[in-house]
Amino acid sequence: MTVPFWAWAAVLGFIVAMLAIDLFAHRRAHVIGVREAAVWSAVWVGFGIGFGVLIWLNAGAEFGRQYFAGYLIEKSLAVDNVFVWAIIFTYFAVPRRLQHRVLFLGVLGALVFRGLFIAAGSVLIASFGAILYLFAAFLIVTGCRMLRRRDEHLDPERSRTLRLFRRYVPMTDAFYEQKFFVRIGGTLLATPLLAVLVLVEVTDIVFAVDSIPAIFAVTDIPFLVFTANAFAILGLRAMYFLLADLIHRFIYLKVGLALVLVWVGIKKALKIDVFYIPTTISLAVVTTIIGVSVAASLYVTRGRGRQAPPVTETPFRSATAAELAAAAPLWTRTRTRFPARPDDTDTDNDTDTDTESRTSATRSDN
Repeated sequence: MTVPFWAWAAVLGFIVAMLAIDLFAHRRAHVIGVREAAVWSAVWVGFGIGFGVLIWLNAGAEFGRQYFAGYLIEKSLAVDNVFVWAIIFTYFAVPRRLQHRVLFLGVLGALVFRGLFIAAGSVLIASFGAILYLFAAFLIVTGCRMLRRRDEHLDPERSRTLRLFRRYVPMTDAFYEQKFFVRIGGTLLATPLLAVLVLVEVTDIVFAVDSIPAIFAVTDIPFLVFTANAFAILGLRAMYFLLADLIHRFIYLKVGLALVLVWVGIKKALKIDVFYIPTTISLAVVTTIIGVSVAASLYVTRGRGRQAPPVTETPFRSATAAELAAAAPLWTRTRTRFPARPDDTDTDNDTDTDTESRTSATRSDN
């Protein structure tokens, strides 16, 4: 599949435009409700499916199936991101009206990092064919590990990233609205919102280590890998606000994700030297695994409504009105007073200035 430069430019331009529209639509911090999240989720899923249809019609059914297989894998693995984000936001007690900005910047960083990972993966595959064996083995091992540790969850308090952040970055214990930095008493401090953003970015990088080899297992075309990743990630923010209160119901999803990783790892290993499993079969297997895991989860937990993640004791809080008012601007301008010209006649001001200078000098000597 040969992809012209204008296709890359068009996709990147569309992504930037949609990010700008999303940022403008959420320029003011507010609580995003289920209806708004559902609308935005439908929009992003529609764009993802629509782009797959374009690939199918213009490049052929095989490449269309490869895109949809990659998109489905990335979308499914992204749900695990949602669960981790919910844990992070709960630990830090991030007000819901501030969560969208963190997720927006988190998704923006995810697009950049994943683009770099995809470029590096493409170079490695082109230069060292044996790396495919490593990818396949890594996916199988990761899937088995996920299956064994399906009941384990991220504990932000024990996070090495958070410990390093606290050690090297002075931080307040209060959120100052959407600010990531605040100046208090002349000292520049980070707010907990910056720590949340760092954790979100680091966890996404960890997830990318799993998801990028997984999508390379179903297609080795960089354009399809990147676009499937991009369209799956762009809807993550809306997916979070739609599913954050339902994470307690997806009890078998991690099992399904683990089986998907094992399956694509086996498929990749067989494709190298043994047998090529058609993309149609691979897409059907992935769809079945994810569909069964979600259906089984919802069936077993039927009757349970939406439920916010449990609130735990946290050292973080929202700044009071007095603290917000006392915070100084991040950037201050120093007013420079130029010496008076010889023809100035305002001798009183000159005298006052000289007196202030002598007084300051005397205080300094004392």
